[in-house]
This record gives sequence, structure tokens and C-alpha cells, in this order.
Amino acid sequence: MVVAACDPYVDRPPAPAHDGIHGFAGGCYVMDATPPGSSNTRWLAAYDGGDRFAFCATSDTAAARFHVRAADLGTYLFYDEEGRYLVGEDDRFQRAAELDSDILLLDDTFRSPAEWDLEVSAHDPERFQLRHHATGNYLTTSGLTDDVAEAAVVALYPATGCAEFPELTVDADGAVAPRQWPDGDVYGIVETHAHLMTNFGFGGGGIFHGAPFHRLGVEHALPSCEQFHGEEGRRDLVGYAFSGLGEVDTTSLLAVFIAAMTPEFNHHTDGYPTFTDWPNAWKTSTHQTQYYRWIERAYRGGLRLMVQHATTNSVLCELMTGLGAQQVRYACNDMVAVERIITETYNLERYIDAQAGGPGRGWFRVVKSPAEARAVINEGKLAVLLGIETSNLFDCFLTPPPGQPACDAAKVRAELDRFHALGVRAIFPVHKFDNGFGPGDGDRNVGQIGSFINSGHYSNMVTDCPAVYSVFDKGRVTFGGINMPRASYLEPAPNDMSTFAGDPIGTVAPFVGALMEPALEGDHCQNAGLTELGEILIEELMQRGMIIEVDHLPRRSYVRAYELLVANDYPPAATHGNSNGGLVYRLGGISKGGLGRCADPERPGAMGDSLRARVAEIVANGGYPAEGFGFDLNGFAGGPRPRFGPDSACGDTPQANPITYPFTSYAGDVTFTEPHLGDRTVDFNTEGMIHLGLLPELIEDARRDGVTDVELEPLFRSAEGYLRMWERAEARGAALRRATLPR
Repeated sequence: MVVAACDPYVDRPPAPAHDGIHGFAGGCYVMDATPPGSSNTRWLAAYDGGDRFAFCATSDTAAARFHVRAADLGTYLFYDEEGRYLVGEDDRFQRAAELDSDILLLDDTFRSPAEWDLEVSAHDPERFQLRHHATGNYLTTSGLTDDVAEAAVVALYPATGCAEFPELTVDADGAVAPRQWPDGDVYGIVETHAHLMTNFGFGGGGIFHGAPFHRLGVEHALPSCEQFHGEEGRRDLVGYAFSGLGEVDTTSLLAVFIAAMTPEFNHHTDGYPTFTDWPNAWKTSTHQTQYYRWIERAYRGGLRLMVQHATTNSVLCELMTGLGAQQVRYACNDMVAVERIITETYNLERYIDAQAGGPGRGWFRVVKSPAEARAVINEGKLAVLLGIETSNLFDCFLTPPPGQPACDAAKVRAELDRFHALGVRAIFPVHKFDNGFGPGDGDRNVGQIGSFINSGHYSNMVTDCPAVYSVFDKGRVTFGGINMPRASYLEPAPNDMSTFAGDPIGTVAPFVGALMEPALEGDHCQNAGLTELGEILIEELMQRGMIIEVDHLPRRSYVRAYELLVANDYPPAATHGNSNGGLVYRLGGISKGGLGRCADPERPGAMGDSLRARVAEIVANGGYPAEGFGFDLNGFAGGPRPRFGPDSACGDTPQANPITYPFTSYAGDVTFTEPHLGDRTVDFNTEGMIHLGLLPELIEDARRDGVTDVELEPLFRSAEGYLRMWERAEARGAALRRATLPR
């Protein structure tokens, strides 16, 4: 044994005071250990030329200094003063400079050997034992054992001289103070449409790069994307298609996917700590923009409620894996990803709690009722509501895969109950593709091809359209050659796309000629509306008091959904901004607004025009005068551009009053300093809102333009507005459960 080789006897010091297993996060400590029943102690120190650790030091002054970093509640990384990790491997204590991870290995079963679960010692209630997270074995003074009776008795003593664990800064000073409006309404902004966990969509591989957190820290959450997107980002085909579709013709785009590589430089791949090209919400679609420290910065600027939608796309996943451009960690199936995203959102809550010192201590709280959300917000924390936005909801395909039965009402009710129990409260009945509930949203670009592949049905667009505004279901049909309107939405699919996942090129090749045909000009819309099953879904959502997201419904479905909502006096959520002429507000629902990005030199305060107009519409329709954001970050939807520099959204219009530092939050309790991305300073003025953490700058930009704090008040009441909608939905749901739903 290592200890036996080390002289002399050293009496163990008294057990240091501590706050339990959760109380060590972020602290600097030295560690000693004794065998059970012994008081002859040794401290953990570098050993064997610095390649290993051993319990060999006879004093704390010779011990390794560990920054103790929480990986989860009660689970820690031990990071020494030279940036090396305590790793349990081959029954030895390795001293590793770098760590593997599930992401880098594309292995969903991988557990890092650097993680250690801290437990109260079985031999000494004032001290601890360490359990190796990867194997379940216990630390001894000389290695690992599977017998808890042999587990070493460990203590952690406060120390100095530790290294800082790699992490991004928040660049904000001051604690968030709990507050309410004088009338008792909750204070804060709602982000009605967020996608924190898109990296767990698409099979959990590298199609979308970067995580909002990682147990092993920022180096593993936001590393270089080169492993996945290739040198110069040239294997990032999804990002290339979504970011450059307006500039790339169909022939060129098809050639890119056949080659499985972009024709030239796409983007710099480096992540932490240099971040040359990403994150950039308005420029790159496939890189994380909502790392938890960026969410925290937005929270410190007034964000108090967030709707976290699980999103993914099985066709894009199957395309990229079938081409060999990407690998996955699990199936491309939409609902596999949805369940994983829900789990990981709870894991993010745990991770933030762990950094804060224990369960419930963090600022990020998943909520399941408006009452719970009110309590969380009034504590000065961020309430997070779970939702689903994906095409093959509940695996209710328009054309089920071979061997899978079509969904029926019983399946829908069972899935609603199951996901409600998991905490889901908001649901989009449809997204980009046709499904068993009705047609997809009518996307005319990549989504049109994707829906064709997903179902085997040609596009079903006609010019005989309801006179109602649609966010997506409008305009020309981009791929005119695959548009063949059909009499019955539910008729059997004429094309077999079941081989697509294994052979995307071969499956689509027979249709290349049709895809090359010209667009169909003029206004078109989907030729069908909600199916009978779609109406059942709407009714079942209402009976459960759940939040019905309506803005991806195509025009005919949209009209019918509103007939059901009006008949049942039920509030919708329109988080892509379609107020339906104010009807959403008359029903007690919510939509989303925003702030303008360009100042008018002749009219101070012009950046508040859209917010003022939306609030006026709400008031005119009897609603609560508040409106939040719906940035749709990580949802391939862009983001607010800069006002200055070569990427300015303002063209030739002169802009003044750029952001300078420091500035204070709207509430006055937090001071914001110049933001950084690791080694890089971010210039909001010339870069725009490249990630969610620059929300405070977006608001300050409007204030400096002359938008008054009174005019901004509806934004900081928007969490209240959303909760009122949710409360109304729950109340109507309770009433409808006691009555028969009109159809």
C-alpha cells in the first residue's frame, strides 16, 4: 500500500466544520484520508513524477490544492492547482490534464472517471467517503474497492492557492432582489419560446453543437465543433442550408448534400475559450446560444419566466447520418429526443442547484403550475415551463413506419397523460411536417422537402385559401414539381420513403427532376385542416388545462382550432407573433412582441414602436397590457442583429447612442459590465444579440434610444401576462372537465 511506504505516523486533525455533502461546490480544499478504524492520516498529493495522485503527504502544506467543482448534486470534480483532475482508473488515482466525455466519444453510456460522489462516511458521521461515479466503487487510501466496509474515511479542509475552474463569466455585479409590482403582480420578462437543449435533438450527435451545460464544465459544453462540423465547418450541412438558403439555388444545395460537404469555408470551428465565429444567433443556426451562464445574465437583467420547448427533426437527423456527415448517440426519432430533452432540463436545474450549494438553492426552477411559477418568481428566481414543438408528436405520423400502427384517440390520451406527468404543459399540435393531427405549417423551403420525405405524400398546396393571416402557410410554393394536391389528406401515400434513413440519396434520386422544377407563384396554402384526431388532441389539451400553441397551424387548421377555442372560451398561445387580429387577446391568450433594432434620428424612442403598437392592440381587445419576447433561439430562427458596423440591420440610417459600460438593469439591482466569451470581448453594438446573455444590452439599447421605463413596463409585466393566460387555461380546463365539450 502507498500509505505503508510513507513515514511516519500522522495523527488525523479534528473533523472540519462543513455544510453537508452539497456545501463544497466552488471551494478550495485539501483532502486527507484514513483507513477505517485508523487515525493515521495522509493527504492527497501529486505522486510518481506528477502523473498520479496518492495519499502520501504527511502535512496539509504538501497536499494538492483542489478546486471542488460540482458535476451534479453531491457529485464533484477535483481540479488541482495545475489544472489536473483526480481520476479513478485501473484502481489507481490518475492525474489527468484532459478528460473524455460522452459528447467527444459519442457514447451515451459513458461516465467520466473524474466524477466522485460524496457520501457521509459509513465509519464516521463527521467525515465522508468518496464513491467513484463511473464504477460505483469506493475510494480507499490506495485505490478503489467495491466493499463499503473498506472505504477510506475522508475529510476536506478549507485551503488557499487553488486554480480557477474553467468557466464563462456573467459580467454582472449585484444580487437579484425579489420584487413585485405595487399592485402585487409578478415582476419580470417572459421568454415565450426557447429551445435550451437542441443539442439533445437530432439523435444527440453533432448536428447542433454546444450544450447549455455539461457535468464536466464549459470545456465539454462548448468545445470546438470541428469533430462534428469538420475542418472549416464544412460538414455543417444543416447550418449551411438554414443560414444560406436565400443565397443558394436548389441545384447547388442538392450538390452540397450529395457531396456531404460545403464547397468552401463555412465557419471557424473553435469554441471555448476563443469563440471566433460562434455563438451568433442571427448568423449561425447550429451552435448553442443559451449556455446556462448566458441564461443567468438574462435572468439578472429581468428574465423571470421561460417556456422551454423540446424540439428536434428526425428527417434532418436521418439525412445527416445517412450521408455519413454526422453520427448520433441514440435514435433519430422525435419522441426519443423529446424525452431526453425533458430529462436534461431537469438535470440543468440540478446542475445549477449544485453550483449554488444544494437542492432548491439555484435560480433555475422547473414549474408545473402557474401557482408554483408565481411563488418561484416572487422569490426572485427564474420559472421554467416545459413544452413540446416537434413534427411527429407522440409518434403520430401521417404515414406510420412499417409495423407501427396509426395513432388513435386512446394513444393520444395516454401520451398526454404521460407527458403531463413529466411536467409538460405547452404543446404545438403540428410543427414543420404533416402528421396524424393535420398538415404541417406549410414551410416552403427545406421544410417542404422534409415533409415529403417524412410522409411520402406530395405537397398539398392550393390557391383557394381562407382569408386569415398565417406565419408560415403563405406565398409561393418553392418546389413546384412536388406539389400535387389530393382529395383526401388521409389517403395512402403514393411514395415509399421507408429507405431514406439508410439511403437518403438513393431514396430521393427518383424525384430530383421534380425538385428542379420551378416554383409555383402566387399565394398558396395547405389544402387540408385538422383531422378528427387533431380535433381530439385540441379538446384533450383543453380538458387538461394545457397551453395550446397555435402559430404553426396552417390556415385551414388555424381557422378550425380557433373555432374550437372560441366555442370553449379557451386562451391560446401565439408565440410566433400572430395575434389573429386581436382575437388571441380577446380570449385571454398571449402572443409575443419585441423591440425594434434601429433608431430614427428624427424620432427618439422609435425602437419602442412595435412594443407600443402591440400593447395598444392588447388594450383595445381587453387583454392584460403586457407582452414578452419569443426569440426562438436554437430554433433556426435568427436573432436581433447589430445597429452598427458592417452587419448593421439599419442600412444607411444613421445610428447613435451605442451601448457603453457599466449600465444598470431596469430594476436597478444589477450592474452590467462589458461581456466576454472566454478570451474574447463581445461588442453588442457591432455584433448584436449573439446569445441570450445579451438581453440586458437589447433592453438598454432601447432605453438609450429614448424608450421610457414607463413604456418598457409592459415588457417587465409580461411574466404576469403569461401566468394569467395559464391560470385561465387551467380554470377553463377544470370547467370543461365538468361538462361536455362542444364540437
